[in-house]
Amino acid sequence: MFKTVLFPIDGSRETREAADVVINIVKKYDSRLVLLSVVDPEAPGGMSSETEVAKLLEGAKTLFAQQNITVETLEKTGIPSFTICDVADEIDADLMIMGTKGLGLPKDDTSQSVAHRAIDLAPCPVLIVP
Repeated sequence: MFKTVLFPIDGSRETREAADVVINIVKKYDSRLVLLSVVDPEAPGGMSSETEVAKLLEGAKTLFAQQNITVETLEKTGIPSFTICDVADEIDADLMIMGTKGLGLPKDDTSQSVAHRAIDLAPCPVLIVP
């Protein structure tokens, strides 16, 4: 059912909590798992450095390897919500799994979270883990 699962990560608590759901789904459906982290040079407090993102991806890869799950990792630069959805389209993802909010959470109510914008733009179903 879910041949390819995209899991965008950013190092937030919500991302770490969503990892358990990702593990369960990937194991149940024997899915291909693609981890994505987006470098956003303009994000205050977000994933703004390639070194930071590479370290995050390596740590996540190790976490999934401990569960006997092989992962592919991608590092992209851009506006997270748009980049995540572009990658989902490029890899023909059947499912995207995200935490409700991450490091890019807006400080005020005037803008949407990355997850909220990704729901609107996604080319596939999106599972949001609270």
